[in-house]
Amino acid sequence: MSERHPHGQITVETRDHILLMGIDRAEKRNGFTPKMVHELTDAYNALETDDELWCGVLFAHGNHFTGGLDLPMFAESFAKNENFFTGKGVDILGLEQKCSKPLVCAVQGITYTIGIELMLACDIVVAATDCRFSQLEPKRGIMAVGGATMRFVQRCGWGNAMYHLLTADEFNADEAYRVGLVQEVVEPGAQVERAIELAETINSCAPLAVRATIASSRLYLDDGERAAYEQFGPTQARLGQSEDFQEGIQSFVERRKAVFKGR
Repeated sequence: MSERHPHGQITVETRDHILLMGIDRAEKRNGFTPKMVHELTDAYNALETDDELWCGVLFAHGNHFTGGLDLPMFAESFAKNENFFTGKGVDILGLEQKCSKPLVCAVQGITYTIGIELMLACDIVVAATDCRFSQLEPKRGIMAVGGATMRFVQRCGWGNAMYHLLTADEFNADEAYRVGLVQEVVEPGAQVERAIELAETINSCAPLAVRATIASSRLYLDDGERAAYEQFGPTQARLGQSEDFQEGIQSFVERRKAVFKGR
C-alpha cells in the first residue's frame, strides 16, 4: 500500500446519480493545499460534464470540515495575484463558472474561511451541532476573497453578514441556522447521510427541471426579476419537449412514481 500524500486528497465516489466528494487531510484538520484545490476542481468538472451525474455532495473525512487554507502554501500566489480557483471550467467557489447541477454540503467541527465559502457556493448545507464557524481572514491581515463578501450578504442579509465578517468571530451551528447560512442542523455523524438523503430527494425530480430551476434563480440574483421572468416561457417550452416531461405526465395519470432519465 502506497504512503499517503502529505498534501491530502479529494476522495470521489459515485452512488447512483450522486457524486460524493470528500475532503481528506484529517490529520491537518483538512487544511486545504493546492493539490486538494486542483483535485476538487477536477471533481466539480466531472460532475458538470457527466450526464449520468445529477447531484453532488461535498463532505469531509474526520472530525472537521476544514481549518481553511494551508496559508504558507498559498502565500506566494496571493502576493502575485495568482488565482488557484478559477480558469479551469467550473470552479469550486463558483466565482467565474458555477456548477449547473445541485450541490449539497455536509459540514462538521471546525469550518473556517474557505470552508464557509465552499458552503456558500453550494445550494443546501447540513451542519452537525459541533460546528465551529469563522470567516477570520481580517485577523490574518487579508479579506475573504472566495465569495463570502458577496454570498454571505445574499444568504444572511447585510447586518448578519457584517456582524460575522467584520468581527471575524467564531459562531456555532445554531447561529449559522438562525442567520440562514445552513438549512439543517443534525447530530454529529449524521450530516453526510442526511446530505445524501437530500440529494436523493432532489434526484427523484426531473434533472432538467432541477437545473432549470437553479438557472432561473441565479439569473434573478445576477440580472434581476425582469431578466428571470423573460426566460420563463422559453425555458418551460424547452422542458415541455423533454422525455422527462412526458414521463411526469404519464406517472401522474398512472398514479405512480416517475422514473426520470434526464432527457
